[in-house]
Amino acid sequence: MGSWERWDPQALAERVLAGEELERECARAVLNSPDEGLEELLRATLTVREAHFGRRVKLCMLRNARSGICPEDCGYCSQSRLSTAEIPVYKLQSLASLLEGAERAAASGARRYCMVTSGRGPSAADIEHLGEACERIRACHPQLELCLSLGLTSREQAEALKAAGAGWINHNLNTSRNFYPSICTTHTWDDRVATIENVRAAGLNTCAGGIVGMGESIEDVLDLAYATRRMHIDSVPVNFLNPIAGTPLAGRHDLTPQQCLRTLCLFRLLNPGAEVRAAGGREVGLGQWQKYALYAANSIFVDGYLTTPGMALEETRHLIESLGFEVEPGVN
Repeated sequence: MGSWERWDPQALAERVLAGEELERECARAVLNSPDEGLEELLRATLTVREAHFGRRVKLCMLRNARSGICPEDCGYCSQSRLSTAEIPVYKLQSLASLLEGAERAAASGARRYCMVTSGRGPSAADIEHLGEACERIRACHPQLELCLSLGLTSREQAEALKAAGAGWINHNLNTSRNFYPSICTTHTWDDRVATIENVRAAGLNTCAGGIVGMGESIEDVLDLAYATRRMHIDSVPVNFLNPIAGTPLAGRHDLTPQQCLRTLCLFRLLNPGAEVRAAGGREVGLGQWQKYALYAANSIFVDGYLTTPGMALEETRHLIESLGFEVEPGVN
């Protein structure tokens, strides 16, 4: 394609809309493009986003259903066995608490409610408990999208959750296969792929993205982005490292807002019809540039993450409306 000056981002977007997969050279050029080309790249990416989702933005709300108590050694995570971060630690929340979270999500106008548990994977008791939660939530809010993130999950466990009313299971790839041993040694990248395959085999929608800013190379980001495309992931959360004190990656501050936006553009251009979510670390990585994430992403979280705070609901709504986007109607 040659240098950035000779490359037309709008022409690139038109190729994507025509159903082409971008060559790796083009994808690399997106990540390497200069800051002065960012506005043009964002405008071009917006045409792809609008073709599939208009200017609607889906709100999602997280519930940390079990915090800490995790045997895994993921270097980015405040809940891992390596972390000394000061976070709440508690066992799996009661049905009443999980239902209260769903009520709060519905009242906020969120379309998706995500229940997340720390740990290597769910036990039989976890599946029974969370399945009952899904059934009760579905009875009250049949239109509320239910997503669970439970660690390594078997096909049988995924099938049980689908039968209970879950629609999605999240299990992020996090980074490339090559870089994965640098951030975790207690399970592998291929273990994560196996969970995603189990989720799909069970008839559930897949939710899998990654985290950027952990010390990976551009080639690792490209590998991750192409993996989400070639695995046909339905919902792709793009997280930006929030270097939490007490975690092994606490000292990393590699990202600029412009890099974060170029990464979001890449994931949209490689996954034109998938939900792309500006996820954890959005506030830290993008700061005052957050609203421009919506040129690529059609979904964001509100009211915080698992152990870190995030932008509150009303401020998020203002952010969305400030550039002429609109909140996708909720379930109420």
